[in-house]
Amino acid sequence: MKRTETKTLALMAMYCALFVVLDRVSDVLNLFKMANGGKLNFGPIALLICSYHLGWKKGTMVAATSVFLQLVIGSVSWYGIASFLLDYLIAYAAYGLASLFPNRSYFYSGILITSVIRLLSSTLAGTFLWETPFWASLAYNASYMIPTTLCAIILVPLLCERLKKIW
Repeated sequence: MKRTETKTLALMAMYCALFVVLDRVSDVLNLFKMANGGKLNFGPIALLICSYHLGWKKGTMVAATSVFLQLVIGSVSWYGIASFLLDYLIAYAAYGLASLFPNRSYFYSGILITSVIRLLSSTLAGTFLWETPFWASLAYNASYMIPTTLCAIILVPLLCERLKKIW
């Protein structure tokens, strides 16, 4: 294995671990947690930075792997394969696509677009799996997704600018 491949694998593993740690920190801090699932979550920050650092292909692989790590450590509440796909796999894997979208100075449009994809995926899960009216599901999911997105919109560009010197 080449040195660059080893370095890339190590970085991917680091981003997976960082996601799990930030997800757990979000659980411990319990700043904003909804009664039926969903919370202000700092985990997506690691996935977004990974996408901007390693590109969308590796970013999506890291995001999908991170979901399976969540499953293994028991921080996923899912109710069947459709629930797992919509609430977790599709929702979080979307963050890996962030680097596909253009950045404007300190506004990274990929953060907003991938957050909307996650919001829609979770809203569809609520609508079809829990038989909640679409607008009610959208409002419920938006109540924790908007703060998560705002944190990412503020923190990811700042962190990426600082990390560019290292990359």
